Amino acid sequence: MSHRHQVVVIGSGFGGLFGTKALRRSDVDVTVVAKTTHHLFQPLLYQVATGILSQGEIAPPTREILSGQPNAQVLLGEVTAIDLDARTVTSQVLGRETVSSYDSLIVAAGAGQSYFGNDHFAEFAPGMKSIDDALELRGRIFGAFEMAELGAQRGESVDHLLTFVVVGAGPTGVEMAGQIAELAHRTLKKDFRAINTRHARVILVDAAPQVLPPFGKKLGEKSKAELEKLGVEVVLGAMVTDVDERGIEMKFKDGRVERIDSVTKIWAAGVAANPLGRTLSDQTGAPLDRAGRIAVNPDLTLPGHPEVFVVGDMISLDNLPGVAQVAIQGAKYAAKEIDNRLKSKPSQGPFKYFDKGSMAIISRFRAVALIGNVRLTGVIAWLMWLALHLIYITGFKSRVTALLHWAVSFVGRGRSERTTTEQQVFARSALGRLKRGATDLVSDPGAYDAARAMLETTRRAELEAQAEEEARLTDAGERGRTTEKVAAS
Repeated sequence: MSHRHQVVVIGSGFGGLFGTKALRRSDVDVTVVAKTTHHLFQPLLYQVATGILSQGEIAPPTREILSGQPNAQVLLGEVTAIDLDARTVTSQVLGRETVSSYDSLIVAAGAGQSYFGNDHFAEFAPGMKSIDDALELRGRIFGAFEMAELGAQRGESVDHLLTFVVVGAGPTGVEMAGQIAELAHRTLKKDFRAINTRHARVILVDAAPQVLPPFGKKLGEKSKAELEKLGVEVVLGAMVTDVDERGIEMKFKDGRVERIDSVTKIWAAGVAANPLGRTLSDQTGAPLDRAGRIAVNPDLTLPGHPEVFVVGDMISLDNLPGVAQVAIQGAKYAAKEIDNRLKSKPSQGPFKYFDKGSMAIISRFRAVALIGNVRLTGVIAWLMWLALHLIYITGFKSRVTALLHWAVSFVGRGRSERTTTEQQVFARSALGRLKRGATDLVSDPGAYDAARAMLETTRRAELEAQAEEEARLTDAGERGRTTEKVAAS
């Protein structure tokens, strides 16, 4: 171990990555602990789900990004414990435990999807918080069209397969609904024979009274009108009360209940702070808000622990929004504060967030932007959105390929990333049936053997069924030939 000041950074999102890079010239050793091997540009996940971008373009390897920073190392693992008194962080991956000591700690673990106490909805309506989510949704969306084609050829009703419901009318929900509508009405319109994809229904549901509440009433109404031009059905003031394999149920303020039959549902409503917030709260007494965010001091430190900084979606301070810029600016502030302390320089004072505005894309050539008191819509806002997101994509290669894919999708009508597999759709639920997920397959030989035995049993049953079918067809053929001989005689 080095005798230099040890900084541990939890998370490889915007906060974790920008905080680490801000310490590149400091006299410290930085250890990044993250449960994934990549840095995720979360605002573009919906484009992976709808076949515009590949996952590699929005999720470059964290090690590659930090390969030119000698004072930084990366450890794979999900943080399971933080001991503020011992100043240690414990992480695990596939049953292997690692303990990292720190002198300063930056907690940038981000947030997850919130189902408002109905976590069982996740099985039928995946969220939009990870690459796994995006790939599973890609498989579900494109798979729905494929299954509808098969059903239509057999004369079955396929309305439930061609109905897509997006829950949540915030930026993610609006962007997702707009892209599914473009996919159905423009990209796929010539690809199928038994179904007309332009008859697909895209429904955007939210309990709020308007679309894009943070953007204000005027931009919300404009966005709603643009969505409806695309063919999206916007249902407001409706709270989702149940979700199952075949559809969703929603309740309106007047008490009436409606059900929408839909196989493909996307959950884009609500976020919940990382559970590490509870761990920190229990040790410091800092209160948590309803979303699980922890109250921090004005300098982003925890009460009684000036060596611990919390940034991004995990903090409750001055009603800061859960957006990337809060994480980026907070992480840079924390890194600067650590560097100042080492150099015996004065504190920067309380953290001040500079709001650079908000943007949301509705479809090609349609977007809305709110920058201070300036409201923009249409092509100008769309071009601004493209430019801003291109800047924040990590890596020159990713920027170039993203730009090419945008040209293919927005100028033309193609989607470069339409490859889907059954594994994308069902892998997560299959792992969920194991007591400890993938850990059981690696660390528990019995679970591995049981899984292998189950697969072998299934395969034997399939082979036996196939053999019986072949024998039946053979017998039928023999009887047919005998009948022909008798008739000939």
